[in-house]
Amino acid sequence: MFKKIEAKELGNAFDMIGKEWMLITAKDGSSVNTMTASWGGMGHLWNKDVVYIFVRPGRYTYEFIENTGEFTLTFFQEKYKEKLTYLGKVSGRDENKIEKTGLSVVSDGNYPYFKEGKTVIKCKKLYKQRLDKECFLDPSIENFYKDDYHYMYIGEVVEVLEKEV
Repeated sequence: MFKKIEAKELGNAFDMIGKEWMLITAKDGSSVNTMTASWGGMGHLWNKDVVYIFVRPGRYTYEFIENTGEFTLTFFQEKYKEKLTYLGKVSGRDENKIEKTGLSVVSDGNYPYFKEGKTVIKCKKLYKQRLDKECFLDPSIENFYKDDYHYMYIGEVVEVLEKEV
C-alpha cells in the first residue's frame, strides 16, 4: 500500500537517481513500457515542483512518453537492482520485459507504476527539448554520444507516493 507524501519529503535526489536508479514508465492506450534511468534531477521551476529526465529517441519508452502527457518515476529497494539492470538492457519492442521480471504494474489512470516500488513520482509533461551538441560547454560530454542525443523532458510533480511500512 502507498501513501501520499509532499514532494519536499523526498530523499536525496542525487542518491535516488544516481545510485538507486529509477524506472521511467508511460502508458499508451492499454500498453505500458518502462526503462531504467540514472540521469535526471528534481527541483523547482516555473513555480512548480518538477523532475527532469533524459530519454534517447531510439528507446521504446520514448514513443510512449511522446504519445501521452504523463509518466511516472518509480524507485526501488536495492534488492531489485538486478531487475532494473535487465529492464535497462532489453527493449519492450522485442519481448514483454516487465512480465519477465515478475514486477507488477499498477495503473492509476494514465499513471502506471510498480507495486514493488518504494517511491513513485507521478508527472505531467511540461517541456521537451533535444540536447544540442553545439550547446555542450565541456567537450567531454560528447563522449556520451554518437548521434543519438537525448531529449530532456521536464515534468510537473503531480503526486508523490511512498510505500507504507
